[in-house]
Amino acid sequence: MQLDLGPRSAVRPTAARGDCKRAGVSDPSGINGRVRRISVAERRARLALKHRLSVPARSVQDAARAVTVLHATDPATVYLSILARHPQATIQSIEHVLYGERSLLRLHGMRRTLFVAPVDLVPAIQAACALGVAAQTRKTYLKLLAEAGVGDAVWLAGLERSTEAALTARGEATAAQLSTDEPRLRTQVTIATGKSYESTQTITAWVLFLLAAEGRIARGRPTGSWTNTQWTWSPMDKWLPGGVARLPDDVARGRLAEAWLAAFGPATAADLKWWAGWTLTQARKALTAIGAVEVDLDGVAGYVLPGDLEPVGEQPPWVALLPALDPTPMGWARRDWYLGEHSVAVFDRTGNVGPTVWCDGRIVGGWVQRPDGQIAYRLLEDVGSSAVAEIERAAERLAGWIGDVRIAPRARRRSPVERELLS
Repeated sequence: MQLDLGPRSAVRPTAARGDCKRAGVSDPSGINGRVRRISVAERRARLALKHRLSVPARSVQDAARAVTVLHATDPATVYLSILARHPQATIQSIEHVLYGERSLLRLHGMRRTLFVAPVDLVPAIQAACALGVAAQTRKTYLKLLAEAGVGDAVWLAGLERSTEAALTARGEATAAQLSTDEPRLRTQVTIATGKSYESTQTITAWVLFLLAAEGRIARGRPTGSWTNTQWTWSPMDKWLPGGVARLPDDVARGRLAEAWLAAFGPATAADLKWWAGWTLTQARKALTAIGAVEVDLDGVAGYVLPGDLEPVGEQPPWVALLPALDPTPMGWARRDWYLGEHSVAVFDRTGNVGPTVWCDGRIVGGWVQRPDGQIAYRLLEDVGSSAVAEIERAAERLAGWIGDVRIAPRARRRSPVERELLS
């Protein structure tokens, strides 16, 4: 399907017909037989309220907890996701929470994705997701090392211990500093020999990834600006005294499912399966363990926490400019109720969402930062003149907050809307 994205010169609409529909509850009783029905309108109202988009968060920590964890593949996403929910946030206040208080921790978890998570949720993520990721990745690395004639499992384990000891001795170090202390980290391995995509890599990043995924070391402050992807590293006990607490797998999955459902419920078992990277059996077992209550999502079985059945009414009108890979659009597998027909326009081909414009619980457009720093956006549907005015003000505030920094994708392709706006 070809979407009409509007004239290339129309960066910001100045007028539109009608008004943006406001989220509300179509069935105030919320009862459909014995199963509580939650309409699309109420789901949008819940999204707005829970994710601190209609009512701002009180703090950086509150903004992060509102969406369980923050996507961190693009470093800028962490900051811009917090800003969208906590308008008083500054780069300094976010960095204080990340690197001063150390109440949020950057780690690989669900679907092998990099997140920033509240530290009290780290043990659940570690046991329910990260250790499985580490085990699978270790197998891959060992196969590549063996094919290259570099070493085996014993050799790799010795290198990990040596690297961890070097980091402990320094207290904090960059990858370059550690490879100076442990020269074997500079070992090079050729990948896909003879293929068009053949490449040669040093194994420094491999070893650090395994140590971090197993909860032995932690990523700290970036070596450059807040958009940099090169980190300093510390022993994990500098972040969590005594290290990451070990939880049984079932307990960990239950805790993670509970935290996610508190933010993203109502949702389906398939939504949880996708978000957590689990099997459907694991997702269903976790929902049962936490006593999740079944609800009716227009004929589809969804779930909420036991205390989350009260109807949520209409929210104040709101708009938001959410960054690429923001947790809200990436929180569910089934997205039609807030995405409509706009998937082709705002997602890339691998399922990663670009920067999006939201109005009252649904995606209505996309945005991009141009080389000159301007925030340009394009609406994909009619939202009304009052909403357009709010979007215009939000774009101006965002441009001012970002300042001279330029935001560029780190590990995704630009969405069609982004490409159109940059052309």
